[in-house]
Amino acid sequence: MPANKVTQLLEIIISKYGKPQTIRMDNGTEFTSHVFKDWAKENGIALLFIQPGKPAQNGLIERFNRTYREDILDMNLFSHLQEVKQLTQAWLKVYNEERPHESLAGLSPTAFAEMRKNKTKLENSIFK
Repeated sequence: MPANKVTQLLEIIISKYGKPQTIRMDNGTEFTSHVFKDWAKENGIALLFIQPGKPAQNGLIERFNRTYREDILDMNLFSHLQEVKQLTQAWLKVYNEERPHESLAGLSPTAFAEMRKNKTKLENSIFK
């Protein structure tokens, strides 16, 4: 993906979730380009590059990449790009919203967020 496309997508993400202090990434050309480095500097975002040949330093994305490859890319034969996009969207919804996480007491992120929201409502009503 070209650096200008990466920065456009990051702008969308930042508008929704806020700006990170740092971004950790590999040494791909999209991240080492002047376009990306200048964008990060203008936005006050520090760039942390993993050491070349050390993918374990970026373990979360490596795990995600493996899971996506095993669940989508290795399991399907695609006729066109639209199929990949459709399967990926459905898979991302399950992966990000519905799949239980040990770190969330076995709840899905959606269920955990709902529980937190209800707890906050209850606490606010008790302490008013």
